Amino acid sequence: MTASPVITLWAVPRSRSTAFERMMVERKDLEVVHEPFSYLCASGEFIVDSVRAVSLTGLLDLLLAKAARRRMFIKETTDYSYEPLLSDPRLYRRMTNTFLIRRPEDVVASYYSLKPEMERDEVGFDRLYGIFRAVMAATGEPPVVVDADDLMRDPQAMVQAYCHRVGLGFMPEPLRWGPSDRPEWRLTQRWHRDVTASTGFVDYRHTYPVRPDNNTWLAEVASYHRPFYEEMYAFRLAAAQTPVDTA
Repeated sequence: MTASPVITLWAVPRSRSTAFERMMVERKDLEVVHEPFSYLCASGEFIVDSVRAVSLTGLLDLLLAKAARRRMFIKETTDYSYEPLLSDPRLYRRMTNTFLIRRPEDVVASYYSLKPEMERDEVGFDRLYGIFRAVMAATGEPPVVVDADDLMRDPQAMVQAYCHRVGLGFMPEPLRWGPSDRPEWRLTQRWHRDVTASTGFVDYRHTYPVRPDNNTWLAEVASYHRPFYEEMYAFRLAAAQTPVDTA
């Protein structure tokens, strides 16, 4: 795959995406940007190098300009809709769009534990699948999809496979890090407690009191999102797809 200025990881919320981002920070060879599009949708603006963006396409302008100086990794979640971006050809020509998924039942239980007033569409699988289909149509090939369970089961093999596909040299050292907060997480700190305390990819298995298996509405939410998850799961990245590569 030809290296593009920007690697974007699109993910549903509660899918281990912040841990993946934390690993990318540890590499120290990328400019890492935390959820710029969702922050703009939530607050009406996002600042890049002291310049204020108030639209999704305006923000894309600023991010691509910054990425021209240093290759960038963006972690983004699909709590919101980003329709204006899908009609911008730069999304496909100047970004390598990759995806992270997790079982809807696990996502829904985790999301509800933090936001009991959640709405069905905030879970984001339908939006994630829409971006996935748009990328496939524009590029003519399936984009990289990482399943969170695969990632937690064998972090080194899955990150190695991911790096191979997006044109990054694999580094084993960034798979471990020290517990730390990040300034870009502070506005949404309660969503990042596990990764703040972590030292690597740890498969936290919380037992949530309210789950799809004991709550009818959560079961309906998970059932709505499951077909989108399954469509993407069929394209998930396998560790065996890449040879050993530490270059």
